[in-house]
Amino acid sequence: MADTQTDVAVKPKDKAFAFGKKEKALITDPFNDNNPITIQVLGICSALAVTTLVLPSVVMSIAVVFVIAFSALIISLLRNSIPKQVRMIVQLVVIATLVTVVELVLKALNYDVYKQLSVFIGLIITNCIVMGRLEAFSMANRPWRSFLDGLGNGLGYGAILIIIAVVRELFGKGSLLGYQIIGNTDDFMINTTTSWMFGWYANNNLMVLPAAAMFIVGIIIWIQRSMYPRLVDAS
Repeated sequence: MADTQTDVAVKPKDKAFAFGKKEKALITDPFNDNNPITIQVLGICSALAVTTLVLPSVVMSIAVVFVIAFSALIISLLRNSIPKQVRMIVQLVVIATLVTVVELVLKALNYDVYKQLSVFIGLIITNCIVMGRLEAFSMANRPWRSFLDGLGNGLGYGAILIIIAVVRELFGKGSLLGYQIIGNTDDFMINTTTSWMFGWYANNNLMVLPAAAMFIVGIIIWIQRSMYPRLVDAS
């Protein structure tokens, strides 16, 4: 009796740490097509409050990236064990724990920046971006994809914060990261009193005010939608 062979389609197992187009999109989309600030219009408060100088903005960005990425990972690992009735409480506990770690580390490493950001670091707990990604993505996806989604949204948020801070510090104080760039003395890299190109420049005190951040966010949104018309109705 002849042996009969039956071809069986074997479905390849999903790789735990695959990095294909979908995974890449989780990191790249929040920089433009799904940016937390300019498209989702979330996290605006911190964009107004901490972007007077570049250094605090960079630290705040790193803190949010850490909190959102690892809280997304932890919640995804626990998602099947969390009762629906208390899922938001569990999410808040995880976020608060990670924020506490950030506060303690920052306090130990750079106390001056900690004093500038202490209140706003704590407010990461209530940041809509963090809670939104946990609820919308991490509760329904695997840990690796959830981690990448959190990482991408954190980086997208941080990119806008740093752009705003660079514009505000440069045009408001004439400096970047504390280094004097443009001013009316020889202490600055570019002396406006002797430079023919920057002789018109003077520090704009409006840039130091929180309202300036709102103007800059609006300009970024306008530029983004002008370059990519598909984003006009994205919000």
